[in-house]
Amino acid sequence: MNRSHFLEKKSVDELQAEASTGETLDRALGAFDLISLGIGCIIGAGIFVLTGTAAA
Repeated sequence: MNRSHFLEKKSVDELQAEASTGETLDRALGAFDLISLGIGCIIGAGIFVLTGTAAA
């Protein structure tokens, strides 16, 4: 990844020009993606709960 591109900033005029084109983001998440995301969040939260319980 090019760090200079990562830190690049756009001017207000460029942002307003992009916003005025009317382009929207495509919906790219399906049912499987959302279910996987939900399960991952539950497992991730469970790891912190179990660590806290064990520390107590």
